[in-house]
Formats: sequence, structure tokens, C-alpha cells
Amino acid sequence: MAQAGKGRLNYRCPSCFMRDLDIDMFYDKERGEYYCLRCQYVGTEEDVLQKNEMARFRYRAMRKRFTDFEDFSD
Repeated sequence: MAQAGKGRLNYRCPSCFMRDLDIDMFYDKERGEYYCLRCQYVGTEEDVLQKNEMARFRYRAMRKRFTDFEDFSD
């Protein structure tokens, strides 16, 4: 089995990140895919980017301060 190495960029594992774990993925050059050592997630670069975008959607308002709650009341 080939040695694992970091990819061009340090991608976060989307499966672990949805559970609030910040785990970097490794890149397998022979297979052309990224994988996680913690949860056994495997995917192409496009798949990883798509799922990481879903995680960004989850935290989209994390730095926004809400002061007007009238829009949320019934």
C-alpha cells in the first residue's frame, strides 16, 4: 500500500466536520481520491468540496449578531 500524503490543500473531512471535528484528509495519488483516517470517508476532490460547502451553509451566520427578533416571533 502506498504511503499517505497531504493533498494540494488541506481539506477537512466533511463527515467529521458535520460532527464538529476538524480532521484533515489525506490524498491517495494512485486512486486520485481523498480519505479520512478517522471515519473512513473516501471521495473525489469535487465530492469533498461539495460536502464542505454544505458544512459552510451550516455555519453561515456564526459571526452575525442578531438584535432584532421580531422577524422570528409568531
